[in-house]
Amino acid sequence: MLNNVGRPTRPEEMDGEVDNFETYTGNKALNLETPLIFEQGEPGRVGVDLPEPKEFTDRLGGLSREGNIGLPDLSEPQVLRHYVRLSRQNYSIDAGFYPLGSCTMKHNPRINEKAARLPGLGDIHPLQPVETVQGALELIYELGEWLKTITGMPAVAMSPAAGAHGELCGVMAIRAAHDAKGEARTRILVPESAHGTNPATAALCGYKVDAVQARPDGRMDIEAFKAKLGPDVAGVMLTNPNTCGLFENDVKEIADLIHGVGGYFYCDGANFNAILGRTRVGDLGVDAMHINLHKTFSTPHGGGGPGSGPVVFSDALAAYAPVPYVVKGEEGYRLQEQVEGDAQDSFGRMKGNHGQMGMFIRALAYMLSHGADGLKQIAEDAVLNANYVRVGLNDLLHSPYDGICMHEALFDDSTLKDTGVTTLDIAKAMIDEGYHPMTMYFPLVVHGAMLIEPTESESKETLDMFIGSMRHLISKAQSGESPEHFTQAPRFAPRRRLDETSAARKPVLRWTSSAS
Repeated sequence: MLNNVGRPTRPEEMDGEVDNFETYTGNKALNLETPLIFEQGEPGRVGVDLPEPKEFTDRLGGLSREGNIGLPDLSEPQVLRHYVRLSRQNYSIDAGFYPLGSCTMKHNPRINEKAARLPGLGDIHPLQPVETVQGALELIYELGEWLKTITGMPAVAMSPAAGAHGELCGVMAIRAAHDAKGEARTRILVPESAHGTNPATAALCGYKVDAVQARPDGRMDIEAFKAKLGPDVAGVMLTNPNTCGLFENDVKEIADLIHGVGGYFYCDGANFNAILGRTRVGDLGVDAMHINLHKTFSTPHGGGGPGSGPVVFSDALAAYAPVPYVVKGEEGYRLQEQVEGDAQDSFGRMKGNHGQMGMFIRALAYMLSHGADGLKQIAEDAVLNANYVRVGLNDLLHSPYDGICMHEALFDDSTLKDTGVTTLDIAKAMIDEGYHPMTMYFPLVVHGAMLIEPTESESKETLDMFIGSMRHLISKAQSGESPEHFTQAPRFAPRRRLDETSAARKPVLRWTSSAS
């Protein structure tokens, strides 16, 4: 299609021209090439003038550095331009829709950011005297009260720094509870569709991981679970809704069975967004569950941190929760930091300070701005959006499990059979369409899995465009007309298609000067 000046309006009509066109700079319009920051350095170039240090006597015992520190010498504009150019190559939730499955990526409201920068909250220090941070402690306490109310659980640990850290916290509490009773239990039961951090956490805490198979409907096989129960089982780690996007209908029976053999029920809360305000996990018999504030409560994921993974506990495990925690008294708020007094059964401290304060502020701002009714609507809209995607693609992509899903729609690659196009090829082509790819090949129990979680913050127009893009790609793959469209994708990414096998097996992690 040509516009009114005779130029093609769609990039694919210019494929050959784009592929063969070269510029002197290597730049392509606003896709700017940038050398490694080490390659830009020039000796003696500085971005800031620092005063000469006063004379001092070092205490390094002869270990002071004599050679170059190895960092590039750069001007301020160089540094700024370098990182701005790199940031343009990042996909972000502020730029577009993230269809990642099993990792709730929703809009981060700007009111949260404003609250996190308020004086007295954004500029405090973790080592300030307690009497000078009463407002901050009250905020942590209030957030904890919301989390306890939402989940129907009597206790909460606010210090875990991420979801996996929260899992570790929960399983350490389970271990402490068994140790207190003098029980040397050795196994933890984990569904085969679990997040990889579940078995890793259990193993880190010294347990043998015993996998439980799934039924044909995608839920944990309750009969297989019963067969594995015994006096050596410390607990079960179950994600609900699970990684296939389905609610575990037998969850209450699972809780009763594990309690019947003296074990504990750990619930992975990564998918809590789907049941927020609709289901209280305390009513299901859960003993511990982590809550990803950077998923359910909209705080930024932050490229691996800062996250936040508070853990709620039942009465059975509350006494073993880690320190520090906030205590409200007649004279204000204080931190219980030692394993003594009311905290004498605590398994100890998990990190240097209390938790991620900036994430606490953002999460509470999110809760207060939505209210109880708004939090409930989040789950309803998230489930509605996921099913909208499922129905919009089900005639072209096969869902391995029949019926309504929860927070995410799961498809397998059976409809791509004999096309020569794989799940990975579809994902690469999605990059050219302007999307971050969905979660691929997970859960492992589904062949060629494509896992899509739209969240509640995406509009119908956004989902329609995404569904249309996916239908275009799947139809193109099934037609068999142009397999190179997929095998050569992405065409428009700055580095095209990488050799991922070599990158994984032979990564170059350290820059070396060609002159050295």
